[in-house]
Amino acid sequence: MSSNATPDYPATPTYKQPYAPAPIHGAASPDDLTLPLYGATFPQAVKRYLRKYATFTGRASRSEYWWVTLFVFLVTLIPSILFFTGVLIGATSAAAQREAVVFDSSTGSRTYYTQPGILEIPGAAPLILTGVVLLGLIWLATIVPNLALAWRRLHDANFPGPFYFFSLIPSVGGIILLVLFLLPSKPEGQRFDTVR
Repeated sequence: MSSNATPDYPATPTYKQPYAPAPIHGAASPDDLTLPLYGATFPQAVKRYLRKYATFTGRASRSEYWWVTLFVFLVTLIPSILFFTGVLIGATSAAAQREAVVFDSSTGSRTYYTQPGILEIPGAAPLILTGVVLLGLIWLATIVPNLALAWRRLHDANFPGPFYFFSLIPSVGGIILLVLFLLPSKPEGQRFDTVR
């Protein structure tokens, strides 16, 4: 080996950059409604939900979607408790007022039971009706924004909004939709953003 020659060392391995997905651009501030707000807090998500009442374009982050889902659940909790308390009171009181009625006929006697209906119980009817009316009003007030939010959440996962109608498939539709809502945000979903 001459003094000018370099020894044969194995080539140093070259490392490729690890795969880095395209960046997902979100809103710079909670007041920017044109882009999704990643890492939204409960109040921010609810505020955006109410301000984008019927907006089907654009995207909604997972945090926006799930915080609003919790919000709607909490709003419906009190009317649901009223309704089920009324049903429970009505059912137990009606069962306690069950009476036997015996019918005599030439072939033998038969015993039937009668009891008042749940809504005939004085304490149950107001609770049941109040719960039903409040739940109906909440449903009417939230049907459009819930549909719009679900539509935007599907956009964020890079699915078209009409995939929401998978929910109409009996038995499995809700499960399919739940899986789609749980999927992470995809940069390709930016195609659904509104162009300024």
